[in-house]
Amino acid sequence: MTDTKPREGLSRRDLLARSMAAGASFVVGSSFVASHDAAWALETTALKPGTMATLIQMARDIYPHDHLADEYYAVAVKGYDTPEAAEDVEAGIAGLNAAAQGKGHADYLSIGWERDRAQILRGMEDSAFFQQVRGGLVTGLYNQKAVWPLFGYEGESYSKGGYINRGFDDINWL
Repeated sequence: MTDTKPREGLSRRDLLARSMAAGASFVVGSSFVASHDAAWALETTALKPGTMATLIQMARDIYPHDHLADEYYAVAVKGYDTPEAAEDVEAGIAGLNAAAQGKGHADYLSIGWERDRAQILRGMEDSAFFQQVRGGLVTGLYNQKAVWPLFGYEGESYSKGGYINRGFDDINWL
């Protein structure tokens, strides 16, 4: 026998439809963050989904690459979704949102212009939180093998015999 009582709250379909209608960058659920325009989602365990969505946007604003999808930034910041880091990250994002509110916005994610988000980040670039995220992104983003071809990097060369015989010895511009 099936239960025909309607469920309370939003269905996934309603959540997605409302977020796309609102023009949101991310769909934030009870324990996940998803992209509204691509097929990826990220489950959160220690961080609030809104915090993770803000962290992904912050990562994109620190190292902006228009040709990289949000999923690569999500992978880069997933390491902050641990019980050990959660308190500091939540506090850092709360500070970021407070700075956005000081500029008349609801929060950091609601700022539509990259230039305005970058201005807020410049105001906190000396903070330990910003430096931690920025430093972690250097390896978290650029060490992803899936990202390398998007930058034209073929990877390490030692296992392939070095660079000399792989097209780097064709100096025809001299």
